[in-house]
Amino acid sequence: MRSTGFRRTLIALSACSFALTACGGSNDGSAGGKTRITVNCMPPKSAKVDRSFFEADIASFEKQNPDIDVVAHDAFPCQDPKTFDAKLAGGQMENVFYTYFTDARHVVDINQAADLTPYVKELKSYPTLQKQLRDIYTVDGKVYGIPRTGYSMGLIYNRKLFEKAGLDPDKPPMTWEEVRADAKKIAALGDGTVGYADYSAQNQGGWHFTAELYAQGGDVVSTDGKKATIDTPEARAVLRNLHDMRWVDDSMGSKQLLVINDAQQMMGSGKLGMYLAAPDNIPILVKEKGGNYKDLAIAPMPGGKGTLIGGDGYMFQKKDTPAQIRAGLKWLDHMFLTPGKGFLGDYVRAKKNDAPVGLPEPRLFTGAADAKDQQVKKANANVPVDNYRTFLDGNQKLRMKIEPPHAQQIYSVLDGAVSAVLTKKDADIDQLIQDASGKIDSILARG
Repeated sequence: MRSTGFRRTLIALSACSFALTACGGSNDGSAGGKTRITVNCMPPKSAKVDRSFFEADIASFEKQNPDIDVVAHDAFPCQDPKTFDAKLAGGQMENVFYTYFTDARHVVDINQAADLTPYVKELKSYPTLQKQLRDIYTVDGKVYGIPRTGYSMGLIYNRKLFEKAGLDPDKPPMTWEEVRADAKKIAALGDGTVGYADYSAQNQGGWHFTAELYAQGGDVVSTDGKKATIDTPEARAVLRNLHDMRWVDDSMGSKQLLVINDAQQMMGSGKLGMYLAAPDNIPILVKEKGGNYKDLAIAPMPGGKGTLIGGDGYMFQKKDTPAQIRAGLKWLDHMFLTPGKGFLGDYVRAKKNDAPVGLPEPRLFTGAADAKDQQVKKANANVPVDNYRTFLDGNQKLRMKIEPPHAQQIYSVLDGAVSAVLTKKDADIDQLIQDASGKIDSILARG
């Protein structure tokens, strides 16, 4: 799942009724002697600043590459899971199209992705990208996509509440035992203050169960993707910890079946001590929920063994011509993959437009490219970067794990287990684990 719920879908489908080729990659890629590519995930008109950045970057790309014509489709969210497969199968997908990390193998399995392996050497930035992110789009040794962003889960916490509770805000909890102890002290402040919040509805509880299991060193499914691996002490520890914080410590509040917006509202209003999220939650807490950058910090996932990573990238239509693939790779380099430049990396431009600069992620590059990107980011930072230092340092020691296959179906199953322990004091954890394990096995068996 995307950590902020930032998902986009095509909102200009009416154009398809006039010209099918304008909505997908089924054209021959030529327009007035130029190579023509369609791309998606352009910010909608309602996001005026982001839209202007995107349009400006396309204009500068076309100026540098006068033989390429880029037609962008605006969409919010960037991908609608309900129509994604149908667009692919119907030839209506853009030449260069947005995907979540968890989409990569599926798109390859249904034979709808262009093989980029013969062309990827022409993508200048490719060797500089983190290998673990590149590998997500590599299937059976062939490259089928290019990562654009990546995130990892951590523990967002309120420094002001830590101080009020007598805790050191520069020493956030590093184990689940410490999370529990700190949450209890924060909840003791009273006045509706909650020490720790977690999701337990709309598949988000299953998403967080997975992240917390990774943090304990466990897995949701086997490495071959064929069997559930949650009937373990680590998985029981996840549910037991949540149960005890809720019912023994009373540090999670009485309102349950929360989703991401609930936790963000609580944190932004200063009534929540901690919740799990990625750094991209922080600007939402400030700009939409009333929070303050100086009060918000992030630490690595407690437990010290692993964290869930996610993100997105672009894949190419199976019917794309070699010229379209080459043009699309050039466009990705220009828009997203040049350190300190482009739609996501132009930190100078972002700062001038009061966009947050200095958040610890996404961390896309390695080596000299990463050093350059971080240098430009640091020079233009307008948020308290010291509040994120613990997260950056701690993440280097964690195992980074992508979401499981059939993630949404599995999360739906795990939602039931998480919601049960948070709403029923006498929930049978062993039975919940056994039932969930059997259901996940059935999902995996169906393929």
